[in-house]
Amino acid sequence: MKISTKGRYALRLMIDLAENQNQGNVSLKDISKRQDISVKYLEQIVSPLTKAGLIRSTRGAQGGYSLVYPIEQYTPKDILKVVEGPVACVACLETEKNLCPRYNECTTITFYEGLNKVINDYLESYTLKDLIEMKNNKTWNYVI
Repeated sequence: MKISTKGRYALRLMIDLAENQNQGNVSLKDISKRQDISVKYLEQIVSPLTKAGLIRSTRGAQGGYSLVYPIEQYTPKDILKVVEGPVACVACLETEKNLCPRYNECTTITFYEGLNKVINDYLESYTLKDLIEMKNNKTWNYVI
């Protein structure tokens, strides 16, 4: 699995919203300046996040974007799944039921299912709150 620029920027956007949520709605222009990401690209990212109900958009003079839930309720997997699609190490594991015609004869499926579980468990083991704390403390714990 390779996380695209869109996925990386979506995490940065969500962290920025979390860090600045006490200021009310946050404009894409402000996020753009802080994160050095173009407003046009941020617009492409907020659209699916808004449609998925992870953030809300408010129009008007005091408009902008805000988180819908507390920061403890967002995981990197939640965010990446919205902008990247299914989080899977191989295509045959992208759906709940494996539809591969070779599934029963596949000599590597058990390996890939295990790898997929490790990836998903890791992405679910952190929250936006954790990512902010790690950023502020400059600590990372790479326990898998």
